[in-house]
Amino acid sequence: MIVSFSGLTYIPVPLLLARVTLFHPASGVVRVKGVETCPNTVLHAWLKQQLSDIVQSLPQSVAAVSTQENYALWSSWRQGLKVKFSLPEELPPLRMLLVCDNLVGHKTPDFVVWLCHQGILPLYTPECGSWLNMAESIQRILKHRALDSQHPKTPGQIIDWLETVAHSWNQSPTPFEWAGKRSARRQRNRWRSHQHRLGGSGAYTFRHIRTPKILLQKWL
Repeated sequence: MIVSFSGLTYIPVPLLLARVTLFHPASGVVRVKGVETCPNTVLHAWLKQQLSDIVQSLPQSVAAVSTQENYALWSSWRQGLKVKFSLPEELPPLRMLLVCDNLVGHKTPDFVVWLCHQGILPLYTPECGSWLNMAESIQRILKHRALDSQHPKTPGQIIDWLETVAHSWNQSPTPFEWAGKRSARRQRNRWRSHQHRLGGSGAYTFRHIRTPKILLQKWL
């Protein structure tokens, strides 16, 4: 299971506040909490509660693997990373990948060790790589739905609106795909730009077929 997490996204309105977001792209389900301040004590407490609930809801793995195979599985998801934290010697079965922003508060030793003990492997986006985190996309959608054309008076109003919109979204969530249909449409459009459609059927060529001009067209 892959879950995207964005911990500190500030709402750009006169009433400054933050929201923490957990997003499951495959199902489209989002978990959001609006807060006026977000120190690690608030952030980690909420994350631990939400992640524990998610892990408990996952089906148990029936395939037995050796300690070496389990360690190799954890390590396989970290191949190519330039900066790696040391994995604990004893690891439970890998249950979840947690995609996180590259912030100091997401890398505290106590929090990282807790994640590993739950079977959760944190993977951090590179610097200036927040666009790799799908949680950024769902946050943008929820923010616009909750706050566009609105004039909140208090931080509590903003928090209520955001959490209400998130609850409404979860009634019929939209799954996200990396480079999904939008990318496919763009690729088809690029492909079609090199095609020359033919009349009479759905056929096309990659080279333009010259047609002889009639006498009238020669003189125009």
